[in-house]
Amino acid sequence: MRRAHALIIDDDPVNNKVLANLLEMHEVSSTLVEATGNFPDVLVDLPDCDLVFLDLEMPGLDGYEVFDLLASDTRFAAVPVIVCSVHTNEMANTRHVGLDGFIAKPLDSRRFPDQLNRILRGEAVWDAR
Repeated sequence: MRRAHALIIDDDPVNNKVLANLLEMHEVSSTLVEATGNFPDVLVDLPDCDLVFLDLEMPGLDGYEVFDLLASDTRFAAVPVIVCSVHTNEMANTRHVGLDGFIAKPLDSRRFPDQLNRILRGEAVWDAR
């Protein structure tokens, strides 16, 4: 059986490492992606994935702009995009614009396995704690 693969789009190296380690502990591989101004060019070379974890506040492009680019690409249009952000006040807006879930930062390693399993089963996760 093929391992699930996630894209992590976040500008914070500490958050990237924490999330990548949590995913690896649960047999999900990951690719770290920087959302810079040249993200449209980077998008072409991204590997196929089963889910995307997306920060909202990044230099270059913000999470909403990255989501629009992902949604307009046929390879990623059906892939769940989950926001991971400290900005819990944005949760309603992320749902309104069509994102597939929200997990508050800092990530809770005790809750993350359940959140991840629900996402992989196709369930929405809206967790601002």
